[in-house]
Amino acid sequence: MVRDLRRHPVESLLLLVAVIAASGTLTVGLSLGDVADQPYQQTRRATAGPDAVARPRATGEEALAALAPLTTAPGVADHSGPFPVAFLDLTAGGRTAHAVVEGRDTAPARLDRPAVVDGGWVRPGGVVVERAFADALGVGPGDTVSVAGHPLRVAGTAVTAARVAYPYAGWHFPGSELAQRGGLVWVDRGDLAALAGAEPLSYTLNLRVTGTLDGVLDGAPGLTVLTSARIAEADARTVAQAREALLVGSWLLTALAMAGVAGIVAGRVAGRRRQVGLLKAVGAGPAAVAVVHLAGYLVIGLAGAAAGLLAGLAAGPALIQPSAGLLDVVDPAAPSTRTVLAVTALAVAIAVAAALVPVVRAATTSTVHALADTATPPRRSRWRIGLSRLLPVSLLIGVRVNARRPRRARLVVLNTLITTTALVAVLMNNAREDHFDVGGADLVDPRAQRVDQAMLVITVVLCVLALVNAVVTTWTAVLDAGRPLALTRALGATPGQAGLGLAMAQLLPALPGAVAGIPAGLGLFLVASRGEVQYPSGVLLSAVALGVPLAGAALTAVPAIVLARRPVADTLRSG
Repeated sequence: MVRDLRRHPVESLLLLVAVIAASGTLTVGLSLGDVADQPYQQTRRATAGPDAVARPRATGEEALAALAPLTTAPGVADHSGPFPVAFLDLTAGGRTAHAVVEGRDTAPARLDRPAVVDGGWVRPGGVVVERAFADALGVGPGDTVSVAGHPLRVAGTAVTAARVAYPYAGWHFPGSELAQRGGLVWVDRGDLAALAGAEPLSYTLNLRVTGTLDGVLDGAPGLTVLTSARIAEADARTVAQAREALLVGSWLLTALAMAGVAGIVAGRVAGRRRQVGLLKAVGAGPAAVAVVHLAGYLVIGLAGAAAGLLAGLAAGPALIQPSAGLLDVVDPAAPSTRTVLAVTALAVAIAVAAALVPVVRAATTSTVHALADTATPPRRSRWRIGLSRLLPVSLLIGVRVNARRPRRARLVVLNTLITTTALVAVLMNNAREDHFDVGGADLVDPRAQRVDQAMLVITVVLCVLALVNAVVTTWTAVLDAGRPLALTRALGATPGQAGLGLAMAQLLPALPGAVAGIPAGLGLFLVASRGEVQYPSGVLLSAVALGVPLAGAALTAVPAIVLARRPVADTLRSG
């Protein structure tokens, strides 16, 4: 097995790349939840985040009266506030958005001390903008914004764990429980009353709880309480759809990797039937032959799983940042047991599932048949022979090549189907028009940004893996078709007809895969998407449907023409 891997390094490397691509993408998808949770916990520790935040539905003195019992309730170890809050509008750069405006003191509080990441903290006449909200507005320290018509200088940007980051900061009309999209800003407590004007003030209270919240909330009706767990869950929604996209993409890549591995295995087994016959001739039984071949694929599969796991863990935080509303300190998360087992099982399944049938078939082939190394004889029938007489020479050669290797033709169909399906889903995502209203302005949707990042990752890996599969299929087809093409030329075919015929052998099975991939991609996106769906133009869909098969045929045409120009006598003599 070791000697076999050393003698065929290119095949082993291609197989390793296929397994790494699938296992790495699956790792990113599975570990994204852990990576997303890590920044919130770090932000909570850095900002003395509370265990719970209480917000009354009432306003003014009634709101303060509702919060007062909580400060001395059993189980409450510490608190900060109440801090006044007004639900106003903020204008920056001609765009107006909802803003939850919280009045704070210049001195740090015991609980919920927002971490300033740029600039300084609140001061009279200044405003501090939550960082994700500031990024969406395109503002920073030194810029001027307008809060409820009052111009304020941006003193800095900060993050907090006491309220959900933009765009789910909890903006609502006073007295209403229906939350709308908006961002969070902090101002000096003394400035808030002037900014709010006639708008009634609400309040928020941060709590450190030693026991359960049930006992704390007894006798405190009319309050909305957000726990730190619920805030963390809401912040994680920013990457939820991106995680789903990565998981779906990883399964598509898994199928594509299996097709590629099957093509590599088919090429290895087809080229080593004589080796199998020699092993059996010197005494190796079918079980020994099967174990020797499968062991090589398992070694490559496990090595690919380890490399893909490390690559996925390292790339996860860099590829998809959880939220600008949290601290940036993100270390590659240690893989969970579930992730390690899933990636290992995937890699082993790819290697075994793709290699099992051809390896067992080769191991159980008779010694004489293996030494003869004959291909699958075409099934002859009168109607097929009659139809073949009407075909051009190049097309006839392509049909015969596929008839000799039907399994390879099916792999081309599968490879084209999966590639087209994923590309159509990417086109559907790019055709989406996001209307993200945050109170009169269309700002950036952070969820859409994360989905776009995930789709970019999937697209790049998919194109690389599809190219690897196309190269493998071309390589095995050209190697296997050497003698048949030489015989065809001996019977009168020109080098151009022979080379074009091999390209047609790749194009013919790719066409039905591309045609089926268009509705499959549309259906996949419709099932996985949420909200309004936009369809790409027919020109783009047609370009994908034609471009994928033609790209495979073009990759085959160049080496096929080179092979076809080799002297017939040399090819037959080498055989």
